[in-house]
Amino acid sequence: MIGSILPPWVVAVDTFDDHDAVLFPAEEEVISRSVETRRKEFATARMCARQAMGLLGLPPQPLLPGLRGEPQWPKGFVGSITHCAGYRGAVVSPGGDTITIGIDAEPNEPLSNGVLEAVSLPEERKALRALAVDHPEVSWDRLLFSAKESVYKAWFPLAKRWLDFEDAILTFNPVLGAFSARILVTGPHVGGQQLAGFTGKYMARDGLLLTAIVMATSTASRRHRPVLRRPVPQPVRA
Repeated sequence: MIGSILPPWVVAVDTFDDHDAVLFPAEEEVISRSVETRRKEFATARMCARQAMGLLGLPPQPLLPGLRGEPQWPKGFVGSITHCAGYRGAVVSPGGDTITIGIDAEPNEPLSNGVLEAVSLPEERKALRALAVDHPEVSWDRLLFSAKESVYKAWFPLAKRWLDFEDAILTFNPVLGAFSARILVTGPHVGGQQLAGFTGKYMARDGLLLTAIVMATSTASRRHRPVLRRPVPQPVRA
């Protein structure tokens, strides 16, 4: 499902159900003290990631968490993993095409009381109130949270440091299903330029909110890669 808001060179595999996925011993060690529900979502998300990597010709291999819990992708590849109630997904791309990726999934439900104030700026809250009037089918507070999660996942591999919720201001375009993020702190240099923000896409479907950021290399959008345009597995339903 998330593949519909990604560029064609990025491979996505997702599912709506947990599966009895096999983990590598090193992954089992990471998750050994977690409750069963956490283990299942971890294992299913890793299954999706390995299927996506397989479509790019990579053999099955462990995906261990890094400094902040981010998956450590094989050298020369970038990706992102997400999971929420009723959804697990992973996306992967060759590093020659993509600089960084961030994805997130959330239920299309309002945030708990007080959370919006903790993750947003006053300007964002004002904009969300206006969006809610014209598009009440979207839980805009939750979508903002999801988009900021995607921003952080795209930011951290480049900056290697924390980004607080108030360190980025987001705006949404409901006509295009898109959003932009302006970074309010000094960003790292990427491709000879200081990183000032991201653009991304979102969708609301089947009770879910999905957000995705893909920062492409300068040549990716001009290059055709037929092997990556073949159909990828549809979300699996048990």
